[in-house]
Amino acid sequence: MFTPKPMLRTFPALLLALCVAAGPARAQFFGYPPAPQAPPQVQPKPQTRPLLPPPPRGQPPGQPQAQSPPAPPRQTQPAPYDHDLQRLSEILGALHFLRAICGTNEGQKWRNETQALIDAEAPAGDRHDQMVASFNRGYRGFQQSYRSCTPAAAVAIRRYLEEGANIAREITARYAN
Repeated sequence: MFTPKPMLRTFPALLLALCVAAGPARAQFFGYPPAPQAPPQVQPKPQTRPLLPPPPRGQPPGQPQAQSPPAPPRQTQPAPYDHDLQRLSEILGALHFLRAICGTNEGQKWRNETQALIDAEAPAGDRHDQMVASFNRGYRGFQQSYRSCTPAAAVAIRRYLEEGANIAREITARYAN
């Protein structure tokens, strides 16, 4: 039977992180008329990384893996909110990249939030793999399009913060008894 206990600890923390981060993102849109801006400067590429599984121990990166017998299929029962969790993971991946190029100096905050969510909800199995893939899809989607912080990136950050907060709030309200 489904037990929401890990969710009770994870979602309020995630919701709080999204709400706190939304404050500075919204503050930049309230000025009217807009203040004159300095010409955009090229920022160095942020030192962030997608949520990829680590390479196997004892093997240098880039080397082909030795053939091993296939692992038995991992079976985990899907939760009724898995689609929402995958979307939330994708949003957190996008925020991980976008907030870094916009100079918020949050480091690995969004990656760590996603890792905590994955550890609480799906520490192994297909659900785990799908959540990691969703995070990476969100990260790489913006990594391919943006090299520096633009007004469009700032709008995307604001919208993703709002959407992520809504998803976390809905899942908590609906499934946390």
